[in-house]
Amino acid sequence: MKKTLLALFASLAFSISAFAGVNLNTATQAELETLEGIGPVKAAAIIDYRKKNGGFKSVDELEKVEGVGPVTLESVRKDVSVSGRTTVVAPAADAKPAKEKETKKEKETKSVGSEKAAASGKTADSKEVKADKPKKEAKEEKKEAKADKKDEKADKKSAKEDKKEMKSEKKDDKADKKSTKADKKDSKADKKDDKADKKAEADAKKAEKKEAADKKKADKAAEKKAKADKKKAADKK
Repeated sequence: MKKTLLALFASLAFSISAFAGVNLNTATQAELETLEGIGPVKAAAIIDYRKKNGGFKSVDELEKVEGVGPVTLESVRKDVSVSGRTTVVAPAADAKPAKEKETKKEKETKSVGSEKAAASGKTADSKEVKADKPKKEAKEEKKEAKADKKDEKADKKSAKEDKKEMKSEKKDDKADKKSTKADKKDSKADKKDDKADKKAEADAKKAEKKEAADKKKADKAAEKKAKADKKKAADKK
């Protein structure tokens, strides 16, 4: 009877889970990888998230980690917490699936494949994220993409109009420069004409002055002659 109870207890303990509980805020990479659906990439993402955000406040926050969707969250919810001690119970050696008994060459090939996938960003996690994304979110993203496209089109149209306006302004500026040049030319011509008018006026005044002087001289000479003639006539008498 005692042996039977012990056997039942051992069987029950093994069938419950491979781990008793994992604290998301203190678990190591290896401890996180013992969770169902959590591989090296997701485990690293969980550690990175808690470092950046000062730890997890609730288990639901796990969904905010890149690569962890609602499906993964539900599969690990019963085995994780945000407080307490992490206790991981490794399964018996003979209970390991045959799949885990890989050759050295297979492990190396899988490791290289994982590294390549991680480098290109095309991991199984990203596929899960895509699969887990709600339809509403996908619809919102599509709507946002459409709005962005519309904005981009409006920006292009605005840029085209600005270019057209700039071209028009350039044309006006060129016309203004031409008009300014013509004004300067006219101003120069006006100055030249003004200078010529002033010279002509000065020449006219000079000629008039000379004419008046010559007349005065002639009048004086005529008067002197008349006086001389008068004296001469008086002397004859």
